[in-house]
Amino acid sequence: MIQPLPPGRARLTGPYQLLGLLGAGGMGEVFLARPAAGPPALVALKTVRPDLDLDDGFRVRFRREIAAAEAVRSPHTAALVGGDASARLPWLATEYVPGPSLAEAVARGGPLPEPVVRALGAGLALALADMHAVRVLHRDLKPGNVLLGPDGPKVIDFGIAQAFDATQLTRTGVVVGSPGYISPEHVNGSRALVPASDVFCLGAVLAFAATGRGPFDDSDMAAVIFRISRGEAELSRVPPALRPLIEACLRTDPAARPTPARLADLLLPERPAPGAFPWTAAVRGQLAAHAAAADACARAVAP
Repeated sequence: MIQPLPPGRARLTGPYQLLGLLGAGGMGEVFLARPAAGPPALVALKTVRPDLDLDDGFRVRFRREIAAAEAVRSPHTAALVGGDASARLPWLATEYVPGPSLAEAVARGGPLPEPVVRALGAGLALALADMHAVRVLHRDLKPGNVLLGPDGPKVIDFGIAQAFDATQLTRTGVVVGSPGYISPEHVNGSRALVPASDVFCLGAVLAFAATGRGPFDDSDMAAVIFRISRGEAELSRVPPALRPLIEACLRTDPAARPTPARLADLLLPERPAPGAFPWTAAVRGQLAAHAAAADACARAVAP
């Protein structure tokens, strides 16, 4: 859940003290951290791996993505706290969400019941609406980029996918995003992406939440791309009342998909009261475990 810091890793990054490792990918690492001075609010601090050589193009792109992420203000996203593209190792910090990713929650507890999927989907749709209102596209909405917090889902990595994600490439012929959770427009490259592209990805995420499998899952990447381009989603296990909404998100024509605001209304006409998110008992147990682990990690590291 939270691992000890890698051997030899510096204990400070920017103004933050690193407490433990939350995760790592091909280019970046994510740490639990807190300010070295000031209020001890926990953050998720993302930085590039120290063994990578960074060119000027990366820093320019990273700076642009920090600015984009800073523009988003939404209760349904993990808020940007700070970042520095000019540091020896560029970094950015967002609020720490003490909960599992959607991918982890479903892997450990199974698919979510329909009422929870509806509430989850409405929150994610509102997150997209807030992003799109300030002209930010997520580009890589997937179960691993959705954190389940005590008061509802939080989208992470919005606006920074281009800077960090090794699957994001601007060269001709390379796909932006994550296999199984990309739109037909993704296949045509980043210049083809529109707000409705994020809606397509959201439809795939909701299918995963409801069934435990992505609608385009296949062991062959070429088959995944083919099925996405043809709109051949496997939705037979989606609850009948949810299926038309997910099918609408997965239409091959971007103009035929619902807007995020419309989708939120269709999924959940009546918004739940603040703080009353209807997580299952299994998810609430995971939330408690994540919060306890973060608290123990913070207590174990001297300020």
